[in-house]
This record gives sequence, C-alpha cells and structure tokens, in this order.
Amino acid sequence: MNQEYYVSVYGNDEHVGSSDKPFRTISKAAQVAEAGDTITVHEGVYREWVKPLRGGDSNEKRIVYRAAKGEKVVIKGSEEISNWEICDNEVWKTSVSNEIFGEFNPFAQSIDGDWLLNPRNPFRHVGEVYLNGKALHEVFGIDEVKRESKTWYAEVLDKVTVIYANFAVSDPNEELTEINVRKCCFYPERTGLNYITVRGFEMAQAACTWAPPTAEQFGMLGVHWSKGWIIEDNILHDAKCSAVSLGKNATLADNLATKGNRKSGYQYQIENIFKAKEFGWAKENIGSHIVRNNTIYDCGQNGVVGQMGCVFSEIYHNHIYNIGNKEEFFGYEIAGIKFHAAIDVQIHDNYIHNCGGSAGIWLDWQTQGTRISRNLLRDNEKTVHGDLFIEVSHGPYMVDNNIFASKYNITSVSQGGAYIHNLFFGAIHRIKCLTRFTPYHGNHTVEVSGYVCVYGEDDRWYQNIFAGETEEADGWRLGTSQYNGCPTSIEEYAKEEHELAGEGSDETGRQPAYINGNCYFNGAEAFDQEKDHFIDAGRIYPQLADEDGKVYLEIKIPQEIQKVNTMLIGTENLEPPRISEQPYENPDGTPIVLDEDYFGEIRTNQPTPGPIEALQSGRQRILLWPKK
Repeated sequence: MNQEYYVSVYGNDEHVGSSDKPFRTISKAAQVAEAGDTITVHEGVYREWVKPLRGGDSNEKRIVYRAAKGEKVVIKGSEEISNWEICDNEVWKTSVSNEIFGEFNPFAQSIDGDWLLNPRNPFRHVGEVYLNGKALHEVFGIDEVKRESKTWYAEVLDKVTVIYANFAVSDPNEELTEINVRKCCFYPERTGLNYITVRGFEMAQAACTWAPPTAEQFGMLGVHWSKGWIIEDNILHDAKCSAVSLGKNATLADNLATKGNRKSGYQYQIENIFKAKEFGWAKENIGSHIVRNNTIYDCGQNGVVGQMGCVFSEIYHNHIYNIGNKEEFFGYEIAGIKFHAAIDVQIHDNYIHNCGGSAGIWLDWQTQGTRISRNLLRDNEKTVHGDLFIEVSHGPYMVDNNIFASKYNITSVSQGGAYIHNLFFGAIHRIKCLTRFTPYHGNHTVEVSGYVCVYGEDDRWYQNIFAGETEEADGWRLGTSQYNGCPTSIEEYAKEEHELAGEGSDETGRQPAYINGNCYFNGAEAFDQEKDHFIDAGRIYPQLADEDGKVYLEIKIPQEIQKVNTMLIGTENLEPPRISEQPYENPDGTPIVLDEDYFGEIRTNQPTPGPIEALQSGRQRILLWPKK
C-alpha cells in the first residue's frame, strides 16, 4: 500500500512521519520511502543534503518529493553564521569549526578539473559567502578584501576555517549571513535510483564542484546516473557550479587529464563512450528524464548539465538566466544548458538569457535525434559562441521555430543540422573540424555506429528570417551565403567527389547544402543557388521589449514575405545526413511535420517564413513570454 510521509520544521525525526506527527528532516523521509510513496514537505528552510535511499519501480510507481501546495519550502546547502567580528576597517572575520563541514570543506575544495582554464594557481574554491541571499566574490588575499567591497577570502587551518569578508556598509551580525557547507541539496550517493519526482521546492547555495564531461557531474539537484526522474516547478539558484545535473558518474573517469597529464580530455572522453555500456549506458537504464517549468538562475557554470546521462530526456518550459555571469572562473563547460551526447533529447519552449561562458545552449558531441524547438534566447552577449553552439556532431538534429535575439546566434562546428522557421536577429558562425573524430550512433540508440571528423556543411536551411541586426566579424556571417559553392544534392556531391579524387576523399570537397524559402534583410545574404527566397536591403527593426515581467517581440514585416514559395517541412522532405544516414524524426520513430509554430498554432500548407505563423505585414507587437 502506498504511503504518504510528512515533513515539517516543527516535526521530529523520532516521529512516524504522519500528518499529525511529521518528520523534522526530508532526509529522514528519504530513508524510509519506498516505490509508490509520496513525501510532502511543509513550509520552512531545510538546511540539509537529501540523499534518497531508494528509487521508484516504474513511471507509475515513483517516489514523489513535493512541497506542500501553496507553501514555500527551501532546501539550502548553507548554514547561517552570526559570530562575525570587525578586525580592520570594513573587514570582518569569523572562525568556523571544521566539524560543521564533515568530510567536505568547500573552502578547501578548489574549482578545478578537465577543461577549466582559469584561474589556476591560485585557484578559487566552491565555498561561498552570502549576504541577504546575494553571493559575494572570492578574492586571493586579505589585502584584496580590504580594497574591494562585497568580497571574501578564507584560510583553512587544522581545526577551523577563518573567513574574512567585506560587507560594505552592512553589519553581518544584523543581516542574514550564510556560508556554503554542503556540496548538494538533493543528490543520491548511489547510482541507479530511478523514477523519482522532485516538485515545487526552492533550492539554493550548494557548493557543487566543477562538472566537466570526464568527471562525476555533481549538481545542486542531480539524478546521479539513473532513469526517469521528473524535476518540475522548482526555483533553483546560487549553485556554485551546476544547478541540475543529468550527467555521468565517477566510475567512467574522474578528471584524468588534469590529474595525470598523460592524455587529453578529448581522448578520455572517447574512451568513456566506448566503455559506457559496462556501466549500464542504455535506454533501458539511463536517461529519459523530464526537466520542466523550473526557474534557474545565478549559477556559476550551468543551469542544466549532462554527459551521456541526459539521453532521451525532455527539457521544456524552463526559465534559465544569469549563468556564468560572475566570471570568477572560466572553462569550456559554461552555458545555460550544456549537454554531451544529447541523443534524442528534446529542448523546447524555454526562455534562456543573460548567460556567460560559451553559449545559451551548448550541445557538445553526438547531437543526434535532438530537437531544439520554440525556444526564446536573448542577451547572451557575454558568451563566446552566442545563443546556440553545436559542436562536433553529425546529426540528424533539428533547430526549428526558435527566436534567436542576441547579436550572435549560432555557432556550428558540426554537420547534419536542419534549421527551419527560425528568426535570427544576428549572425552565424560555421566551422569545419578535421582533427576531432567523434562518434555517431544507430537510430534512437546509444550503440556506436562509427566515428568521423566534421567536414562542415551537409545542413538544411528552410523558411527562416534573417534580420541582419549585427555586423559581420571574425567568421560570423549574416544569412546563408557562406554555403556558396556547395552542391545541392547528395547525387551532385557524389559526382563531384568522384571527379576530385575518388572514394574516401571526403576532405577535398564541399558537402551538400539544402537551402530554400528564406527571407533576408539589412545586408543578410542568400545562398547563391537558393531558388525561392526574399531579399530586402531594408530593416525590419526586430527588438524585444520587457514589460511587467513579460517579453514582447516588436517587428515590422513587409507584405512580400507572404509571397515566398514555402511548404510544410518534415521527415518526408528532409534528406538524411550523409554520415549518420538517420532520418529526421521523433524519438519514437514517428515522422515529424513542422505544422505548428512557436506558439503551437497550426500552420497552413504554405506557411509563413519564420517562427510565427500569424505574422502580418506592418508593425506588430507580439507577446513571446510567458506563453499563453
């Protein structure tokens, strides 16, 4: 018989966990709950690391952790500190017993690992100091604390950790002052705890460590190499590195490139892929998670991260922002969403903005069967690669009905993509990579079919709008003219390759480009063999307006775009990628037909270019977020 357990800050862990005799901690409930049980947590702040002991048995028999309806339940990885002493001008000092940290002292744990670039020697740490919920900046010595307000520095001694902090004009003993103590807020120690739901919590201030693809990817909230979690309706913020982890465990590798200097991280990652089956990497065991309706912000590395463990998952209706913006550390793993091996992953209807690091969304390696659809991305100007970065992948992957509103929109170091019905405010950067061989897979499976470098091209661009609202620079281009000279069919490609050098000469020629029905404005240029398109040297003045928590698109559309020859695009009329030879289709193998727009409205048989079917000629103002 399914059981419901209750938790309250007024409870006691010696109780039975009933509604009238609740537990005091979520951790206690997590030790007794079994498949089919529900844990309801009442309002209050819970300073603990919840480590589930068991998972559910199936999607119908899960273990559900939920905040009581209408009540604010906060899980924090921090502890409150109120014994500060003024020691020099605006510098305050406190000594914290190391017993509070147990085996993990965040102020002794460096932010380090594969693909972290700086700072190194000295390192920064995963510890943090907060004043009224806002994180201060770590600096490298007491003198810097004296000079800079809202900073801190720590010295870890045998029995105590001494923290120096500059709180500007605030008295830390009169305000809410907290320090990181725990690595995670909700993360099982064991792998393979499946079918867990986490709903309606606020989680904050966890000292989670740097999460590259070649280490265990700790998150403030994480699934730890499992299947079938649902993470929904949560507010997640101030994770030192990653808020949500769908990623790999430690057994495959643990920062071996950094620790040993024998081989590159790239080579260890290749090895991970080939030995992952030994650790259960298959659709039956790993992935198929749902992350939806969450608000995620103010995290140092990622909103959502995952290497291999993210396969077959769905990420939607999340609001992700202010990721990597403190810029205290930098490496090649920072983005709003950062996935490796995003096989059959669906990322849709998210609002992602004001991210630092590399991209708003970064899909790195093995992006196959993936669909990025109906997302709004903007103001990702601190990133290196713009709104969306797809790296060393071979497709098929589909990017449809999105609004890319930053200066720089797409970086592709990949092939086999289909970009359809998007609105691009800015520029695109396409790069080939002949030195990094990465795997591709069988259809809807993690089984490796082969591996190859990225020759570039082999992309599809249909019925997009290129607004041309930024300048071309350093390889960034407006429109599709960078595909000039490409063949337009696989037959033409095969003929040219044969004439150039014969079989096996992939590196010598250009791959196909399938481009039609696009609209180009304000200097954006078309592919030289595009038959049906519209070009206008004028501007359409797209901009996003914020008003009362809502985001509006303001744009001026000429009547002529309604005359562009278009059609419904889908599985039947998309040529499969040359390398993987897999169709553009849904994860369940059914065909895709792009007959819905950004809002889910039905398209006509001759659809309007761009993501919004209802675009009319003239100046318009359209509510984009939140969606109705």
